[in-house]
Amino acid sequence: MVISTSLILLIIALLLLFMGFVTVQQGTIAVITMFGKYRRIMLPGLNIKIPLIEQVHRRISIQNRSVELEFQAITIDQANVYFKAMLLYSVIDNDEKNIVNVAFKFFDEKNFMQALIRTIEGSIRGYVATKKQAEILGLRKDITDHVKEQIDITLEDWGYHLKDLQLNDITFDDVIMKSMSQVVASNNLKAAAENEGQALLITKTKAAEAEGNAIKISASAEREAAQMRGQGVALFRQEVAKGMTEAAKELQQANLDTSVILFSMWTEAVKNFGESGKGNVIFLDGSPDGMQKTMRQMMAMSTLHEGKE
Repeated sequence: MVISTSLILLIIALLLLFMGFVTVQQGTIAVITMFGKYRRIMLPGLNIKIPLIEQVHRRISIQNRSVELEFQAITIDQANVYFKAMLLYSVIDNDEKNIVNVAFKFFDEKNFMQALIRTIEGSIRGYVATKKQAEILGLRKDITDHVKEQIDITLEDWGYHLKDLQLNDITFDDVIMKSMSQVVASNNLKAAAENEGQALLITKTKAAEAEGNAIKISASAEREAAQMRGQGVALFRQEVAKGMTEAAKELQQANLDTSVILFSMWTEAVKNFGESGKGNVIFLDGSPDGMQKTMRQMMAMSTLHEGKE
């Protein structure tokens, strides 16, 4: 009987000893109470508590935590907006005062999450209620900044810090979504038509400029060609006149009649007409009177040129 009592006492002592050891996981802080009143905190690792007197009231995670939200808001023009958001938050730090605040501010984790979600939803709904439906999609960043500014103060009072809020999806009723798609499609068609019109205008403008430049170049080239042809004809006439003058002088020095040169030029001209005419019809007066008339005209031209010399 004595042995049995000793064994029982030993077993009880061992149980109490093991109950005095508390293991706290990494990233977690244990809050210890004694007779229901806060006593101290335990950091990660192996800790010792007074068995049956000290109790682990709550284990507080100091790691980042996330929660997904889905809720509805109404704009100032009575359009329903549906949000899907991701909230990232954590305990501010592992300071004892802050840990105690987190441990005893809410009855349990469920009540804290309910208050957190409702506060964020209320902040977004209040902001959306001041905006029109057409503005919402362009205000994603503004909504996030507004919520962070409003919620950070409240969360700090609870011992938490809002790290990030992402609005992953913003949708509207099907009727509004279809009308928005039609507006986008019509705007795209309008932009395409404007771009096409501008492209056509640019093409026509460039074509007109190219045609104008071509006309200018052609006119300039024709003017230069005509000028060169005129200069060639003038030079040709000068050379012919010089040749006739020199030939006439040589004939006068040899006491020969200058009409011989004119006759020779006349026959050469007739010959060239026949060789280079290419089938064109050229009418020449081949009668003696016509020849004499032509010879007199050529002699008069020669005399006029000598007078100018």
